[in-house]
Amino acid sequence: MGSSFGHLFRIHTWGESHGGGVGVALDGCPPRLPLEPAEIQLELDRRKPGQSRLTTPRQEEDRVEILSGVFEGRTTGSPILMMVHNKDARPAAYEHMKDVFRPSHADYTYEAKYGIRNWQGGGRASARETIGRVAAGAVARKVLRQHGVGEVHAYVSQVHGIEAKVDPLGVTRERVEASITRCPDPEAAEEMESAIDNARRRGDSLGGVVTCVAHDVPPGLGDPVFDKLEADLAKAILSLPACKGFEIGSGFAGTKLTGSTHNDPFFAEAGKVRTRTNHSGGVQGGISNGEPIYLRVAFKPTATIRIEQDTVGRDLEAAKLEGTGRHDPCVLPRAVPMVEAMVSLVLCDHLLRQLALQGAAGELP
Repeated sequence: MGSSFGHLFRIHTWGESHGGGVGVALDGCPPRLPLEPAEIQLELDRRKPGQSRLTTPRQEEDRVEILSGVFEGRTTGSPILMMVHNKDARPAAYEHMKDVFRPSHADYTYEAKYGIRNWQGGGRASARETIGRVAAGAVARKVLRQHGVGEVHAYVSQVHGIEAKVDPLGVTRERVEASITRCPDPEAAEEMESAIDNARRRGDSLGGVVTCVAHDVPPGLGDPVFDKLEADLAKAILSLPACKGFEIGSGFAGTKLTGSTHNDPFFAEAGKVRTRTNHSGGVQGGISNGEPIYLRVAFKPTATIRIEQDTVGRDLEAAKLEGTGRHDPCVLPRAVPMVEAMVSLVLCDHLLRQLALQGAAGELP
């Protein structure tokens, strides 16, 4: 099962939605990095359930335990093992669905692949698996900051047909966290909140878009051909539960432009090469060019809804199914820290690969 990600900065997540706990083993973190549990907890608190009426009512504190790899407040260079115990698991809530396939879930595909599946809340396919990613992403952020890379900010830019009108480069965490929707446009945030609330009352769900910007990324990150920076970013983002689309830079909108309007002209500023526009999204030829990395992520509506749907069971007999359990009517607000984590993990991995390359070339002492 593909539970590992990264090359030099490598993670392996483990655990299931209604099992004993979830977590991550992180290998490749440089030694002597100052690291406290509170820094990781800050990110997990942004991801955890029960934050507001717009999220699942499942009550989990998601308190992180660092079991190895940190000593006296600093990383040791050995693997960092982090764990969160499941406190509010209710596997019995899914027992009536164990022999039927929930529409648009991984129930049928997991069974087709493995011949067995954990029907307790989706098991490994549950978004609760992302706890390990967010915890590791918090460590990646520290490594990035240590090397002068700026902040990675994501925000909800669209829910259903409601779009935020903001400058992505001007978005700050404070503006994002000011709303339970994690949309930095107050007017759009209010509309989104109402739309999600209405969908929740109807037993339905909504999808949308998360936008993410990584600031002060140095030029040179990424490798040509198969390890292009945008290719690794796409794989990381598309591995998130409910994610169905990825765009970087101009994305699909760029297909409506001509080469003369889409190209990013170069100029020199303060001894650095810059581009006057950023249709490339900060990546050219698979390698970062020093401009902000700008991407957008599409998330589908939550698959579990309280509206009766057609399905079939293991016996191939037609069945009716109404979703139960505790689920988000819209995954977007909680997806924000997940997107930030995956972008941070990719950038950190490529940063360490670039530093290793420079060292091998004799450019570092």
